[in-house]
Amino acid sequence: MVGVPHHLLGTVSPDVEFTAKDFRDSAIPVIDDILSRGCLPMIVGGTNYYIQALFSPLLLDDSAKNIGGSCSSYLGDEEMDIELDEGRDSLKYDHSYLKEIDPVSAGRLHPNNHRKINQYLSLYYRTGVLPSTLFQGKAAESWGQADSFRYDCCLICVDASIPQIDGHVDSRVDSMLAAGLLDEVYEIYNPNANYTRGLWQAIGVREFEEFLRYYVPNGRCDEDSNELSPKNSMECTEILKENMRSILNSTSAGESSLLLKEAIDNVKLNTRRLVRRQRRQIKRLETLFGWKIHYVDSTEYITSKVEDSWTAQVVEPAVQIIRSFLEDCCSATETMNPQSSGQTIKKDLWTQYVCQACGNRVLRGAHEWEQHNLGRSHRKRMYRLKKREGSSFLQQKLPQE
Repeated sequence: MVGVPHHLLGTVSPDVEFTAKDFRDSAIPVIDDILSRGCLPMIVGGTNYYIQALFSPLLLDDSAKNIGGSCSSYLGDEEMDIELDEGRDSLKYDHSYLKEIDPVSAGRLHPNNHRKINQYLSLYYRTGVLPSTLFQGKAAESWGQADSFRYDCCLICVDASIPQIDGHVDSRVDSMLAAGLLDEVYEIYNPNANYTRGLWQAIGVREFEEFLRYYVPNGRCDEDSNELSPKNSMECTEILKENMRSILNSTSAGESSLLLKEAIDNVKLNTRRLVRRQRRQIKRLETLFGWKIHYVDSTEYITSKVEDSWTAQVVEPAVQIIRSFLEDCCSATETMNPQSSGQTIKKDLWTQYVCQACGNRVLRGAHEWEQHNLGRSHRKRMYRLKKREGSSFLQQKLPQE
């Protein structure tokens, strides 16, 4: 941390579902306190939606309160969370049911986006308000827009070319393993954990579930274990960790080694996919929400690993961007951000498109559809299909009920 105070680290239990609203409610008091002391808060990470929720004055649950607040059956967040957890098994949480009660909002989501489906249905169960009522209301139109930010923000994206990022991701995962990632994953392993909630769903955790289920007898090594029976659990834990490290460095083709190698490969693969998804989301924040994002290119540093390159290509340009921002130098800001024209594309998030040529891939909104049509993979598939069939392959837009 190099002496810089960090906040909100290690404050949430791994099995707690920490939503964007939770992050916002936790971060705002910290940011306000930092500002009150004349210091500059820096939000670093991670999930773009959480950053968007932090900056925007409107979030989904707030709108639900305004719409459904007069209902006598409405409960506060804490009470309702308990009630939802207790009665969750009796409630339906799937795309087909969402489509049944609110086809408009169901059309906004991919059927495999279970996290969002759960969020929409939880909102409905909690307030009785259809999600589409909120998303299509006037209050929601400004949500996430740059001109409605809660704070004056300077947004910087450290970028690099995709091939360089892919190589960096692979080496970074290897470095994390060498630094003790397996030990950390083992410490929080729980055979009864729900790997769709909380920290369990994070990349670098969920991929090791199958390996740990095979490796750890009955989920934990204890005195009743058939494989190991040390005098105390601490000794057992250290033995298991040491054995895991041995498997990591082994060249054998045993079941444990194969499962561990597969888990590591999946961590790398899922991280590379996340990189691409985040890049698309960042572009979407620019084009649909009007965010002015400054880019600094770290490709040279990733290639050379020379510290001077990091300073020259990343640190110094970022410092200059922040200086200009703090000096409120609008002309300099516009000059340093040529990629952002300040104009946004009209948001269309309510129309689903399906590209049969790309395996019935579902795309949300006209912008994603247009970007998909311009993509190299799509154009190659269309070329092959046209060449083989001699006619255009069917692409269809799903009608909304």
